[in-house]
Amino acid sequence: MSYLDNLENSLKALESQEEKDPAQQERERQRRADERDAAAQRAPFVRALKTSSFTGQLLGACRRLGPARGVYVQITWVDDALRLEVREHRLELVPTPDGIVAVYAEAGAERRRETINLEGDGEALARQWLQALPD
Repeated sequence: MSYLDNLENSLKALESQEEKDPAQQERERQRRADERDAAAQRAPFVRALKTSSFTGQLLGACRRLGPARGVYVQITWVDDALRLEVREHRLELVPTPDGIVAVYAEAGAERRRETINLEGDGEALARQWLQALPD
């Protein structure tokens, strides 16, 4: 038996042992249940973010105000979050079980967070974020 065959058999034995481990199975089941519960709690805010007039105002203002400032605002949906990027500056609207949180980041480092009211003015948020960017 070669070294690689022996290694493969050992890995298969370890995998089958993990599959039979009741504590590991319970931890995995609990993790999946926690993820499912968190997704269910976020679901109303995800729907609201995707369908609200606030989001439409925000995106429209970014498309209009970005070029006026000479910048391109890249708009991306990442899973349930809405990400707006200009060079190394990022504004991400993230649904949480408690509402929508705006995460401001620069060069990959988070600078601040604030809770967003989807009943507010999306254009005002876009204007505030874009004006805060350096020229």
